[in-house]
Amino acid sequence: MAATSTHQIPEGSFSEPQLLYIDGRYQGSSDGATFSVQNPMTGRTMYSCASASVDDYTIAIDVAHKAYQSWSKTSPTARRLIFLKAADIMESYVNGDVPELLSQEVSATKHWIKVNIHATAGLFRETAGLVTHIKGEIIPADRPGTTILIERQAVGVVLAISPWNAPINLTARAIACPLICGNTVVLKPSEVSPKCQDVVVKALTAAGLPPGCLNFLPTSSERTPEVMEYAVKHPRVLRVNFTGGDRVGRIIAGWAATCLKQCVLELGGKAPVLVFDDANIDDAVEAVVFGALSNAGQICMSTERVLLHRSISGAFKEKLLRKVEGLKCGNHLEDPDVSISGLITPASATRVLDLVNAAVNGGALLLTGDKKITGPNKTILGPHILEGVTPDMDIAHKESFGPVMILSEFDTDEEAIASANSSDFSLCASVFSRDVMRAMDVARQVRAGGCHINGPTVYVEAPLPNGGTGGGSGYGRFGGMAGVEEFTERKIITLAKPGMKFHF
Repeated sequence: MAATSTHQIPEGSFSEPQLLYIDGRYQGSSDGATFSVQNPMTGRTMYSCASASVDDYTIAIDVAHKAYQSWSKTSPTARRLIFLKAADIMESYVNGDVPELLSQEVSATKHWIKVNIHATAGLFRETAGLVTHIKGEIIPADRPGTTILIERQAVGVVLAISPWNAPINLTARAIACPLICGNTVVLKPSEVSPKCQDVVVKALTAAGLPPGCLNFLPTSSERTPEVMEYAVKHPRVLRVNFTGGDRVGRIIAGWAATCLKQCVLELGGKAPVLVFDDANIDDAVEAVVFGALSNAGQICMSTERVLLHRSISGAFKEKLLRKVEGLKCGNHLEDPDVSISGLITPASATRVLDLVNAAVNGGALLLTGDKKITGPNKTILGPHILEGVTPDMDIAHKESFGPVMILSEFDTDEEAIASANSSDFSLCASVFSRDVMRAMDVARQVRAGGCHINGPTVYVEAPLPNGGTGGGSGYGRFGGMAGVEEFTERKIITLAKPGMKFHF
């Protein structure tokens, strides 16, 4: 049953200041510091947001540590019911002002709004189901009169750092599994989307999550390096998870390494799609367009490289260009039916176009794209498709995080696999072939945390253990029992029979 409208975020609240949320209440930062949050499409300031300081993080971590003592002892049913209620509340937001908030704060199109809300409700329900699967083992002992138990226990305080590109869904992913396992969380949202990410806090709070279990501390970009280094290294923070770019991920991993702290890092991607000579070309085109251009290419799983068997390359390109040229690109605030809207900042659009221009100037061929940035705040960049990109070009190996595809050709399966594996990124990939056994063989050889056969690279469901295999895509896994393993520890407990004698 859906939740009632009493849980809706109040109408007209976009201009209200965004506060920190610590120990069950909203408050300003300890020193009164704030920063402005802009509408990326218009460039206008939407509201001011409290900027958490090191002192605020100290308080929040201590609060979370205290809340852990009781939250970790709650029953599985109690935790499950909170998450199931939060799922209903989240679904009710689709009829409130949350869709407009997503549209205004991160330039989300209608499709991306639905993904954020409905996928998050599904994630809450799936996570709720994990709570009774956090199981241990009984191991036979060589020592007479001894029983060995291995339990999975929550670790304590988790620092979660979640991004702006899927602000509700990825925020929920960052905190849901840690919480259901009995941990408490200090959450640092992106400085460009704190209100969207606070939606997750509101849903869980309304569902009955106790004070202190989830603390929400947005921070200005200027303060972020200082407070994040402090929080990552804090002795009471025992796990860190981060979803974002590989540059920042490497910094976080470096900080964590100084205190031997475990991290879950889902970082960048430059996902390849391998289209073989026996592929269904129409299906492959649909999947490539969806995978490359959803959310204007601002997804870590976005298709950036399309590897085509030479025999079908011409037919594929013809259908791909026709499909892309039929997409509506523009200002979603003026036309809600656009498929591709603006990037998150003018600097993002400029960076993506600079990659395209450098490749073209270096000899790459631009198959489609006008090399223009438009929109009231210069954030709208249409799809650009290139071929003839060489390995020395930046666009060949850097994540574009924009509406860009690189096409190349191959002759053999081995050549396609080598090309797919030539990137430092290893998050996901796709293979298209009517020969399932051939596709399976190739999928196993492609270096990626997930490889989809006859489907787009942008695909993840809550139970899937999503993550990269090292390099620029990071390490560790979100999702399902793999997530439980990341956010719990194996605890050995042995029971010795009374009266046993132990000898040297």
